[in-house]
Amino acid sequence: MASSSSSSSSSPQATGDPVLRRVQIRASSPRFPLPQASPRDRHRLTSVRRIGIAVDLSDESAYAVKWAIDNYLRSGDQVILLHVGSTSILYGADWGSSTPTTITTTTTGESCFTKTTSTCISLEEMEEEYDNFTVAKANQMASPLTESNFPVKIHIVKDHDMKERLCLEVERLGLGAVIMGSRGTGANLRTNKIGKLGSVSDYCVQHCACPVIVVRYNQDDQ
Repeated sequence: MASSSSSSSSSPQATGDPVLRRVQIRASSPRFPLPQASPRDRHRLTSVRRIGIAVDLSDESAYAVKWAIDNYLRSGDQVILLHVGSTSILYGADWGSSTPTTITTTTTGESCFTKTTSTCISLEEMEEEYDNFTVAKANQMASPLTESNFPVKIHIVKDHDMKERLCLEVERLGLGAVIMGSRGTGANLRTNKIGKLGSVSDYCVQHCACPVIVVRYNQDDQ
C-alpha cells in the first residue's frame, strides 16, 4: 500500500510530463476586466503629489512657475509656493535682487534707512513695507497656478541662512519635489562659465531630501 501511494505522488520530472509555470493574469487582461471603481475610490487610490516651487520674487522664479505649469504639474497636485526671506532686509536674498538702501543719521541721532526715493523711514517701517511687498509679490506669482486650476498654498518664512532653511522647509513640508529658477550665477560667477548652477540652487541640489528641478532662465528667450 505504501508503494501505491508513492507512485501516485510522483513528480512531473519523473513521469516526463512538462512542468507547468504559474500564469500571472495582468490587470489589462480582456478576459478578467477590473471592476469599475467609484469616483470616491478612484480619488482615494490616486497618489497626490506635493510639489514645491521655491521663489525669490524674481523674474527667474516667475519663469519657473510658468515652466512648472507647462511641463511638470499634473491634475491633482498640491502646490506649495515656498519663499525664504532674510531676517534682515538689508541683506536681501542672495538669489535675487533687493531695493538698494543706505544708512543715514537724523538730527536726533537716530538711524534710519534711505531708499532710492530719498525717503527716510525707520527699520520697523521698512520691515513692514518689505513684508507687505513680499506677500503681494508671492500672491502675484501664484496667480498663474490658480488660473490653471492648481490648488496652491503660499509658505513664507525668514531665516539668516536662507539656503539651509529652504532645505529644512522642503523636508518639513514633506515635498516630493521642488522646482526653482536659476540664472546660473552666484557661487560660480567668478568662474565665468556658462551652464553652472547658482549658489542656492546648487546647495539645494546637494542637500534637499527630495529631487530638485532647476529651471534655467535665459533672458534672451523672453
